[in-house]
Amino acid sequence: MSWSVWFTLLAAAVLISLTPGAGAVNTMSNSIGSGWARSIWGILGQQLALLVHIAVVAAGVGVLVASSPLLFTVIRYAGAAYLVLLGVRQLRAQPQPVDPEDPGAPVSPWAMARQGLLVNLTNPKAVVFFLAFTPQFIRADRPLATQYCVLAATVVVVDILVMWFVFAVAARGLRRLTRSAEGQLRLNRIFGGLFVGVGALLASVH
Repeated sequence: MSWSVWFTLLAAAVLISLTPGAGAVNTMSNSIGSGWARSIWGILGQQLALLVHIAVVAAGVGVLVASSPLLFTVIRYAGAAYLVLLGVRQLRAQPQPVDPEDPGAPVSPWAMARQGLLVNLTNPKAVVFFLAFTPQFIRADRPLATQYCVLAATVVVVDILVMWFVFAVAARGLRRLTRSAEGQLRLNRIFGGLFVGVGALLASVH
């Protein structure tokens, strides 16, 4: 991959990552609930899903997803339902007692990584997006494996940096609300509504 193509890829990856979506909402929620440092586990789960999407496109399965309305619809609604489920859980969550001496049991890294994986993995539009996005930066007359590795590494590194140092950091300003029951309820409504909204958008936009 030439430097000019790579810089174009880099710019596109930054713009894509800065676009708010389910991953950004999930990252902000983790940052508020578990702290900025530990939110990285959810971000890493999201990156694993991105790698799966890129691998699917590289293997040509993305063409099947894009050309099969039934398969695409089933996966799309499953992803939307999962996001709505996360939102409903957040909306129904009760405030937790705040004790400075006992911060409570933190969410495990595995649980955050698994949720991050599912949030991005159940978004079939990502497969279709990468199906349209990837060919712009891949040349058939050059080694494909190397080019896909460069593309995947660039997209993943950029997304980690944006999620961790933009969205997770931005959420830290809201963390003070977790110190009161009223603030916790407000945050639950905000992020519950965001998850439900993103899920509804995913289900309705064609």
